[in-house]
Amino acid sequence: MSEKIFVAGAAGAIGSALVPLLVDAGYTVYGSTRRTERAQALEASGAVPVVVDVFDAKALRAALMRIAPAIVIHQLTDLPRDLDPKRMADAAHRNARVRTEGTRNLVAAAVAAGARRLVAQSIAWVYAPGATPHVEEDPLDLAAEGTRGVSVGGVAALERSVLGTAGLTGTVLRYGQFYGPGTSTAEPRGACPVHVEAAAWAAVLALRHARGGVFNIAEDNPEVSSEKARRELGWSASLRLRQRRGVAL
Repeated sequence: MSEKIFVAGAAGAIGSALVPLLVDAGYTVYGSTRRTERAQALEASGAVPVVVDVFDAKALRAALMRIAPAIVIHQLTDLPRDLDPKRMADAAHRNARVRTEGTRNLVAAAVAAGARRLVAQSIAWVYAPGATPHVEEDPLDLAAEGTRGVSVGGVAALERSVLGTAGLTGTVLRYGQFYGPGTSTAEPRGACPVHVEAAAWAAVLALRHARGGVFNIAEDNPEVSSEKARRELGWSASLRLRQRRGVAL
């Protein structure tokens, strides 16, 4: 029997790219969505759909205990379509809730179900001001105020939950700004961009090579260094889905 993985947020931009990679790698994939209408697309991609809301702690725990995954992958966000600037301030609070309460529920459910590992999505543009390019050991901008402060607080809570839970090997992927299929733009944007398919590859490679910890995942740029991911995970920003059968796992 192949190893079971539960992907929270499997119908999102990264999840849609990640599920086929995991299926090709031989995993049995259970993919969550809170929207019933997305279940068919998940099934078509090779995942077993699980309709559950991360804020329903009881239902989430029951689902994971029934599935009993060895690994949980957290790719949940709550962002407006096309990152509409008029809606981003409100979205920051919703996304922070996903990262705090949602992550707490997911981690608790994973532990209750006997999962051994958890890989979670974080972001790479919340470092405190300082020398660049930032490496994973640099502090987060915990003194930030306003909308940025809300976002940094959510990220810090997520990372504490993932990295600090006894009995669970946690890996945090600090992604740059996404571009590509299913995102708000087809071209690189922001200070530390990353193609969504290369980001999905990082999660797969983290399963095979990481022993926990934090990794920046972004294209070469002056702000953030992804040298650790290249060295320890064998990750490259050039990875795409069409290469899924040609990458050593």
